[in-house]
Parts: sequence; structure tokens; C-alpha cells
Amino acid sequence: MSEMNIEEVMRHLPHRYPFLLIDRVLACEPHKQIIALKNVSMNEEFFVGHFPNHPVMPGVLVIEALAQTSAILAFRSLDRQPDKKSVVYFVGIDHARFKRPVSPGDQLILFSDLLLVKRGIWKFKCEAKVNDATVAEAELMCTEKIL
Repeated sequence: MSEMNIEEVMRHLPHRYPFLLIDRVLACEPHKQIIALKNVSMNEEFFVGHFPNHPVMPGVLVIEALAQTSAILAFRSLDRQPDKKSVVYFVGIDHARFKRPVSPGDQLILFSDLLLVKRGIWKFKCEAKVNDATVAEAELMCTEKIL
């Protein structure tokens, strides 16, 4: 299992500020599992409006962080990095559940297990945790499109 710093994360994802939602990969075993980290800061732009008196990270962004984590696992499993000729798209989100809010100061630990790859569709079982408590879970499916 290998770690990745922010520079390596950015080589494996096309996302950039303010939409890059992974700060570090803690462990990655290609074809199996990845564990990543997102430090949730009060400086995040979405906290301005979500919600001013009670800042909460939007659930869709927690799912997006899980998707970015899964994309890194896919590229590491393929032993390559994305290029300007391709993009990874969601094709399905199943069994999404939100268990508790994510707030500024939380460390979001993101888990993604590769379930299957079939006809170009990748399926992952994902879970986000804060302090060992599950905050969100979902099964995500994606595919790569050549532009």
C-alpha cells in the first residue's frame, strides 16, 4: 500500500481549486482499495452559503470526494495517469446514505473498495468517516470517456 502527497494526487486527477477535494492518499492497493484524506477547512468557499450560521459540507461534495478517491484508485489500477484526451464520468450512484454532518475542522477519511470492472464500467463501494464514525456511504459507478 502506498501513500501519495498532494503533488502526486494532482497528477492523478484533473481537478483543481476549488474543486480538488483530496489532500493526500494514505494508502492505495491497486485493484483493491484506497484510503484518502480531506482536511475540511472553514476557508472552503461552500461554507459561505451552506450554511452561514451552521457550516456544513454539502453531501454532494462528500460524494464527489469519494468519487475523486475512486478515480485515483482506477488510474493506479490501470498504472497510468489521466491525460487531456479523456475524462471520468459518473454513471451511477446507488445506496447513498448520509449519517451525520461534516463540519469545518473535521478530517474526512475516504475509503473506496473496487468491486468490479465490466465493459468499461468501474464500480466502487465507498465510505467517508470522521473520527471513526461513518458520515456517508455509497456505491459509485464511473466510466472513462475518450474526448
